Amino acid sequence: MNQLKSIFIILIGILSLLYILNPGAGIFELIPDNIPVIGNLDEATAVLILLSCFRYFNIDLANIFKRKPRIDG
Repeated sequence: MNQLKSIFIILIGILSLLYILNPGAGIFELIPDNIPVIGNLDEATAVLILLSCFRYFNIDLANIFKRKPRIDG
């Protein structure tokens, strides 16, 4: 069951990545980008879904550029 959940999350992540990369050059859009303010909400949602999929597999891209404390020895 856990393996089935992982496969489902991978598929959702791939779909959100494809939506972000936009291979159809804007032909398929959930919300058209020319609508002011809310036009890019669908892309932002796809990014959040993709980050959540990475976090499920313990890949935390949200904190990738955070400085880690140095241990002076």
